[in-house]
Amino acid sequence: MIKDLTKGEPLKLIVLFSIPLLIGNIFQQLYNLADIVLVGRLLGIKALAAVGAVAPLFFLIMFAVIGMNNGFAVITGQKFGAGDYEAVKRSATLSAILSTGFTVFFSIIFVILMKPILFMMNVPADIMSDAYWYIQICTIGLVTVNLYNLPSSIIRALGDSKTPLYFLIFASILNVILALIFIKNFGWGVPGAAIAVVLSEIISGVLCLIYIRYKFPILHTKKEDWIFDFFHNEQDKLFAKEHLDVGIPAAVQFSVLGIGILIIQSVCNSFGANVIAAFTASLRIEQIATMPMISFGVALASFTAQNYGAGNVSRIKQGVLRGSVINIVLSIAMAFVMRYYGSDIVKLFIGGASPAVIKIAHDYLWISTIFYFFLGQIFIFRNTLQGMGKPLIPLTSSCAELLVRSYAAVYLAVKYGYFGVFYAGPIAWVTAAIVVTLGYLINIKKLKRKFT
Repeated sequence: MIKDLTKGEPLKLIVLFSIPLLIGNIFQQLYNLADIVLVGRLLGIKALAAVGAVAPLFFLIMFAVIGMNNGFAVITGQKFGAGDYEAVKRSATLSAILSTGFTVFFSIIFVILMKPILFMMNVPADIMSDAYWYIQICTIGLVTVNLYNLPSSIIRALGDSKTPLYFLIFASILNVILALIFIKNFGWGVPGAAIAVVLSEIISGVLCLIYIRYKFPILHTKKEDWIFDFFHNEQDKLFAKEHLDVGIPAAVQFSVLGIGILIIQSVCNSFGANVIAAFTASLRIEQIATMPMISFGVALASFTAQNYGAGNVSRIKQGVLRGSVINIVLSIAMAFVMRYYGSDIVKLFIGGASPAVIKIAHDYLWISTIFYFFLGQIFIFRNTLQGMGKPLIPLTSSCAELLVRSYAAVYLAVKYGYFGVFYAGPIAWVTAAIVVTLGYLINIKKLKRKFT
């Protein structure tokens, strides 16, 4: 159901909006974890390492697409907040055209360059074949991610966080079922897990579009809504520029984050299958632990976009302040759980894992949990700035995070081995948190002057 986020108690709206996002994000991680759990338990440590060694590469490509869609959806949300419903439809169709084109382009480039990229990532020879086929299948099917993600981003921008959840739950369950069939019954191994991901995304995406067609009149488009003349029509040019000015930096920002993870993974790959498997399992578990913070951030993006369109600066400030307080509580709670129960959770993911693998995973979680507060603040301020249509500060913070993460990963790996690599991410979080916090404080002052 479409929800106007410019009216009502900000904290209540954000919390209610974020709950379906939280559940959806958990299912999204379960969607990704299905490959890790099933491959690790059914096929062993080397197969798990093959998936883990290239997963950050797929996340890099996927992050670019998701970031772009989120950026486009900011404009859609702003048009909705301003009450311009014709512009909402035009924004949705333009987003579909631009996003599909960029997704196909990214897929082709990475499919062609995949083997050289894997060699640069230090993927061990004994897991290279499984790693190659897993990432190739996922990359070829990247357009299916877009088929679900773009409509979901637009619907969330209109204040509805529940509908995307339903289809994500469906896709997650379907992915598990298909992965079990393809790996256990058909004997397709690691490539079978990738095929399950692609097929479940296709089916979920098609169902989501069908549902929108019948339940969201505001998104019912006519033929003329799909016609754009970017070469001769100045209004169309400006409309496209408005979207690209937010979408491109958002895509680059998410890509930069993916590159940082990719660099750390490449360094970890040089330490062998045990470190790869441990890092893969602990990173996935951590992603689930930080889901509440991520959900509040995404909720703030939609909340901010609508209130920015309506010129409600005070509501934006209220939402950010209360979101930050909640983030402190969440970061402490999640850190406690991960520090004291993380190792037990890792054992559930890797059947028959050696004590050495469990210890490596425990070492990573023990280090990273200290810095969860900074990670939570990144989600809050970065998403708020995106919702305000100010993507350059989040992009700057991402670039700073990449530089610090890359330098720390390489330098500390040489000095302290894989144990040193585990500090690279947390150090980068502190850097990025400082940049986006300062960026928010500066921009909210400018915004206040603009609307007063």
